[in-house]
Amino acid sequence: MRAKRLLRMLNPGQSFDAAGATITVPNVRAARTAGKVVRIEVDKPGRGLRAFGPGGELVAYYPASVGSQEKPAPSGTFGVRRAMFNPTYTYDPKFAFKGGQGQEKVEVAEGPNNPVGSVWIDLTKPSYGIHGTAHPETIGKTESHGCVRLTNWDATELAHMVSKATVGCRTAGWCY
Repeated sequence: MRAKRLLRMLNPGQSFDAAGATITVPNVRAARTAGKVVRIEVDKPGRGLRAFGPGGELVAYYPASVGSQEKPAPSGTFGVRRAMFNPTYTYDPKFAFKGGQGQEKVEVAEGPNNPVGSVWIDLTKPSYGIHGTAHPETIGKTESHGCVRLTNWDATELAHMVSKATVGCRTAGWCY
């Protein structure tokens, strides 16, 4: 896990097994992108998301985890309904996610261990979205349950730039 290794390098001699320690962390928000995103392209084979501005310019690129064999990401053009910060997550057994064993719906409160992270960008395709994760080290290396998963900081940045006017395309293998 590269994130843990980086934290150990930034904090030599620091123990991470007790709460309350003061540590140094990277400032991942320092290079915040500003702008308006009118089109998003999701490249499933390339494991990335491209965000484009009103003039067709590339505003941002983010590594992503996109779908799986078990739960493939849908193809087509979808719009953004809204962006929600600090969302709750509802596990629904009807989707039969691998590793999901509950028989009843369960709501997970907002917070750092929430399965959709700190942001949910709701899409016009029901039950699909672009969201964050509590495990940034997995982005681009693991699969998702059909959604587009970004780091929390990338999902937050993107959420500030999208609107109901943001749409997708069909050119990068798989798009919103």
